[in-house]
Amino acid sequence: MPFFSGFSLKDEEYLFSDYINKSQYSISGFSYGAIKAFEQTKKLVASGKRVDTLQLFSPAFFQTKSSKFKRLQMLAYSKNEQEYMNQFIDACFYPYDKKIVEYKETIPEELNELLNYEWNLEELQKLVQRGIKLEVYLGGKDKIVDAQSAKEFFLQVASLTYVKDANHFLQIN
Repeated sequence: MPFFSGFSLKDEEYLFSDYINKSQYSISGFSYGAIKAFEQTKKLVASGKRVDTLQLFSPAFFQTKSSKFKRLQMLAYSKNEQEYMNQFIDACFYPYDKKIVEYKETIPEELNELLNYEWNLEELQKLVQRGIKLEVYLGGKDKIVDAQSAKEFFLQVASLTYVKDANHFLQIN
């Protein structure tokens, strides 16, 4: 069961241990990792491999954001990567206490992909029609993604768990 980490992160899987399906036929991802989990699931299914469940935790959902917003994000990242990452992680944990997370080296192309990724409803529906259970988890206090728009989008095709008082890491007080 692979878990795909969020942008700039590694080994944050422990934050989702209450939710993760540990089956060998389950794939999960957090934020940017949700994109990677979805893409991996499509590849596995296309090659005849078995996938029973796809879990998307706080999937990166920026398709409702303006191109100006996305350009400003890229500009802030390019001006001061460390400051950008500090603010990003603070926003991920807001309004609750930070937990320990490990970082990996990031590249601008990953942030660009994250910001500009377009979730394809038809492709998601095809996975569901093949019998794959699609689970999406969103936090109502998420300061990273547009949780309300993501909720409306994914409800069309997924089993959705919306934790009203949770942040991007699905923490609650």
